[in-house]
Amino acid sequence: MRSTRARAPVLPGRPYPLGATWDGTGVNFALFSAHAERVELCLFDARGRRELARIPLPEYTDQVWHGYLPEARPGLLYGYRVYGPYEPAQGHRFNHHKLLIDPYARLLRGPLVWSDAHYGYRIGGSRGDLSFDRRDNAPGMPKCVVVDPAFTWGRDRRLTTRWHELIVYEMHVRGFTMRHPEVSQQARGTFAGLTWPAAIEHLQRLGVTAVEFLPIHAFFDDRYLVERRLRNYWGYSSAAFFAPEPRYLATGQISEVKTTIKHLHEAEIEVILDVVYNHTAEGNHFGPTLSLRGIDNKTYYRLVKGDERYYIDTTGCGNSLALENPRVLQLVTDSLRYWVEEMHVDGFRFDLATTLARENGRYNPNASFLSALQQDPVLSRVKLIAEPWDLGEGGYRLGEFPPGWSEWNDRFRDGVRRFWNGEDGLIPEIATRLTGSSDYFSGRGRRPRASVNFVTAHDGFTLADVVSYENKHNEANQEENRDGTNANYSRNFGVEGPTDKPEILHARAQQRRNLMATLLLSQGIPMLLAGDELGNSQLGNNNAYCQDNDIGWLDWTPLDDEGSDFLEFVCTLIKLRRQHPVFRRPQFFKGQATSDEIPLKDITWLTPSGLEMTESNWREPQLRTIGALLSGDTADRFISLRGYRELDDTFLLLFNADEKAITFVLPKGPSLERWRLVLETTWPARLVRGAMFEGGSNFSLEGRSLTLLVHAAR
Repeated sequence: MRSTRARAPVLPGRPYPLGATWDGTGVNFALFSAHAERVELCLFDARGRRELARIPLPEYTDQVWHGYLPEARPGLLYGYRVYGPYEPAQGHRFNHHKLLIDPYARLLRGPLVWSDAHYGYRIGGSRGDLSFDRRDNAPGMPKCVVVDPAFTWGRDRRLTTRWHELIVYEMHVRGFTMRHPEVSQQARGTFAGLTWPAAIEHLQRLGVTAVEFLPIHAFFDDRYLVERRLRNYWGYSSAAFFAPEPRYLATGQISEVKTTIKHLHEAEIEVILDVVYNHTAEGNHFGPTLSLRGIDNKTYYRLVKGDERYYIDTTGCGNSLALENPRVLQLVTDSLRYWVEEMHVDGFRFDLATTLARENGRYNPNASFLSALQQDPVLSRVKLIAEPWDLGEGGYRLGEFPPGWSEWNDRFRDGVRRFWNGEDGLIPEIATRLTGSSDYFSGRGRRPRASVNFVTAHDGFTLADVVSYENKHNEANQEENRDGTNANYSRNFGVEGPTDKPEILHARAQQRRNLMATLLLSQGIPMLLAGDELGNSQLGNNNAYCQDNDIGWLDWTPLDDEGSDFLEFVCTLIKLRRQHPVFRRPQFFKGQATSDEIPLKDITWLTPSGLEMTESNWREPQLRTIGALLSGDTADRFISLRGYRELDDTFLLLFNADEKAITFVLPKGPSLERWRLVLETTWPARLVRGAMFEGGSNFSLEGRSLTLLVHAAR
């Protein structure tokens, strides 16, 4: 609909803060653009369908366009039109015919309705993206919303769970409750759904200390997905770094997010956001003009030197943000501080973090982005987790992020899966992963908590599928099963997918227990994938990024006996980890006996004969069985925040990845007289918890199983 182009009263306002800021009297608007020639603020009716006014921002200070509307109020819908050169070869793609999203918008209203009008060039023209499109895209664009940030937080505060005590639960806000029978239909799939007692109580029953939300920044469904009747389910394509995704809001208000975080904090559960600052939803040079591209393309994106028509892409998504530019870095750090200070989140997981730290094309551990966070008085105190790779040259950087960071450790995932699949020569690998991956993380004063361990994540098979499928089955993605990794290190135990054969079901149940027990009894930070404790399956789809349906949603169908038993098994493991500091040491093992009274090393690796591993033992390719004797009483004691020593019990972990049972001689010594069974992974259970065994006796360790025993004094 054609604009009336009416003029509302506008005052000069201020260049800071950026965005639309309500001060109780009016609203200040401020937009950075170094190369723009003119900026118009566009106002819309309450439904976002009719453009009511276009108001040129009257002032330009330090590359910020700004103005103040004294009569504006929260709830006002707006967007921008930015004038400037359209010269793609020089990096400029201004097109004032396109309504643009404010990068600092706190809330969006309305969907993105795809059409050719969203592109700055004329699709199908002979000149491609060098042409200029004059169609108005406003009718199909979401509108920015002026918000009132007032919220009653009460006594809420960010939690400060110690790093080595962290147990992370990776979840999708929408998928977690979409099929939950105890959550109302209206609240399902939203933040409101997470505040329902059934949702909170499940997390409390598990005992996790943090939830890590998949991206909740506003994002769009890619056009090619919409055409296939699919959706961008995971959300790794941000369109606004301050605004929550509208489809996750049952009420349409940001207070819903704050309320959810407040409820989680009351349950002593931290909130970590998976954030995507490495690229945006605008794609490559053939992508749409939705926000940053039309505001100042040359500033916000990394462009090819000598031909700035093209984008440097280390993300696989068409573009990369230029965080080496101070104004782009400001956008990202302002967004992070907003989520910490205004929304009370406790930390962040950075998608494709290597891209964020690239300068001059290469990863730089002292990059502006990393240095800015390290010195920031707010951001340096929250939890920072890197996905330490991207798709660019030299992009795999596990272990190379600065002190203070933790990192997703895919070597743990792959090593643990391969070990339990029975591959040869993996005893040294599994021992290193169990003890915190010191080969990657022990330098520069870093601790085991630098390693975020996982055996499953949103990207890949679920735990149930790891033991049920040997090949990906992504046909529902409509990409001819070409997408998703082929390196799954999975096993189906004789049948691909569902089966009713008891022997296969038992083997799969036992393997799930092996993988989960290894994860939760290893040093470092364990991360569970939501639904694994419930036996959730994606039917063999290892790349469910576009499956906003039963494939991607958690299945809350009542559990059978095996399912209930596994859920209880996971709860027991988490309780063990939380109760016993020996499984979450703040420092790496030294392998030394430091107590004169009890000459027991902090960790001793044992052969099945009960003897300490030798160099030749470590080199045995056929060895698939090993024991780890963990002392809870060494000179390198755990110190609580109140200063007292956290002494623990001595535990024995036995691993057997062989198909056949192995006889293991239990350790015996002055302080190792008797052993009590804590748990074993055999299914159905072979032994009764609490069963006692003498030190020096033979213990039958079943094939493909893990056993945990604790020293029991006479």
